[in-house]
Amino acid sequence: MEFSKHDLAVIKEHGKTPEQVSEELEMIKNGFPFLEIVRAATPGDGIFVLNQSMEKTAADLWSEYVSEGNRIMKMVPASGAASRMFKELAAFANGNTDHAMTPSLRRFFNELEKFAFFRRLNLACVTLYQRNIDELRKEGRLRDIARALLRPGGLNYGRLPKALLMFHKIIGSTRTSLEEHLGEGAQYAVNHNGKVYIHFTVSPEHLPLMMAKVREVQYLIENRYGVKFEITFSVQKASTDTVAANPDGTPFRVKEEIFFRPGGHGALIENLNDLDADVVFVKNIDNVLPDSRRTLTNHFKMVLGGICVGIKREIDEYLRLLDKGTPKPEMLKEMLEFLHKTLCITNEHADEMTVSEIADYIRNKLNRPLRVCGMVKNEGEPGGGPYLVYDPIDETIAPQILELSQIDTSDSHVRKIVEQSTHFNPVDLVCALKDYKGRKFDLTKFVDRQTGFISQKSVDGRDLVALELPGLWNGAMSDWNTVFIDVPSATFNPVKEVNDLLRPAHLITDNLAILM
Repeated sequence: MEFSKHDLAVIKEHGKTPEQVSEELEMIKNGFPFLEIVRAATPGDGIFVLNQSMEKTAADLWSEYVSEGNRIMKMVPASGAASRMFKELAAFANGNTDHAMTPSLRRFFNELEKFAFFRRLNLACVTLYQRNIDELRKEGRLRDIARALLRPGGLNYGRLPKALLMFHKIIGSTRTSLEEHLGEGAQYAVNHNGKVYIHFTVSPEHLPLMMAKVREVQYLIENRYGVKFEITFSVQKASTDTVAANPDGTPFRVKEEIFFRPGGHGALIENLNDLDADVVFVKNIDNVLPDSRRTLTNHFKMVLGGICVGIKREIDEYLRLLDKGTPKPEMLKEMLEFLHKTLCITNEHADEMTVSEIADYIRNKLNRPLRVCGMVKNEGEPGGGPYLVYDPIDETIAPQILELSQIDTSDSHVRKIVEQSTHFNPVDLVCALKDYKGRKFDLTKFVDRQTGFISQKSVDGRDLVALELPGLWNGAMSDWNTVFIDVPSATFNPVKEVNDLLRPAHLITDNLAILM
């Protein structure tokens, strides 16, 4: 399409080209094809279930790998605002009557003392209303309590990032989720030099607050765990923003200017690509436990890390053999078995290939980034998660993490496959980012651009169609080698709404707090 001079300047400002914007508008117009799922990944068929001996071997291998001086990092996507956590509470706070009281709201107000932020909230209430929380509850002023929690002048939790919310109590103090992630990293991601490299991706407006919090707590947490932190931050690149469209497919404009939106968490593949590390752990900001409850989580982090480096060593050895020339048929057969049994990659046409074609095929499949993904048993409705997916380009079947929107659930056969799924994706990733020669992969070359998402949004009451980039653990890692490992559900403890902090895993008794 044709763009004005002003349009071109705005496009350039975002680090994009007119061709890219036109392509994005075309994607919005045409949508994205559903992926062809062959079957759900299940235990014994795409998901590996480990016994205690296997776990110990993997954890020991991880310890050995760290001792060799390899560079380990932890990446925490932390750009999300806490507003979704308080959606129901905010609606209540903004109302004029108490008719909106629900069981979850009632529980929130009745159990306020259990939250880590209770003392600060109580102080805010005294400052704002000259009443403590107990007095306000007795007077029926629940809305004032909610406003003290969410609004400026109080704790302002409605505008802060999740990283800066008080998640857990410790003796005489509290910890934010940011602090807990530092502590967790110090327990399984310590490098041979005693340093812990942690990278947070944040929203630009939250960056100063996050940096200030790190300055406040870093020294204390370093002393607590006997480590040194190197903490870095990045924001989503403007070039990963995507154009918004009107319902008729034309560019959406605000004050006559083309409107761009953040491209979703898939944009973070660029941030991950900028990290210099051999292995990177990826885990969301809201999925973290207090020290006394992390033993199982830390164990399985080391297990996943050991599985990752063990598989990576086998891949590297095979690629070095291929560099020496076409291996003997029995070795090629072994490599194909490795693809099938370890990486769960199958190609029905492999028997029809020549020896040279098989060698090229194996090299192409092995020389990719690797991710090992913890998968948790699905105890709710089946949906997005681990599947074995057919790729029409190279006619292979391989593991993929899919969202439900990528699956054609109107097809009864596909719907039956979804219903047979047993696990979901908790975002528990260990990523090997370098090739067999120690060179960084360019991760942007392994993105499936045809796996984005289209969603309906609005700005100032005007409807728009939004384009989200392929999700970080979905299409953005589509062409990676992927291994699924069954992990206990106790390792997955997300805080999606405020009352999740009342779950036993997040609550610390006085005795446990003293032990910390």
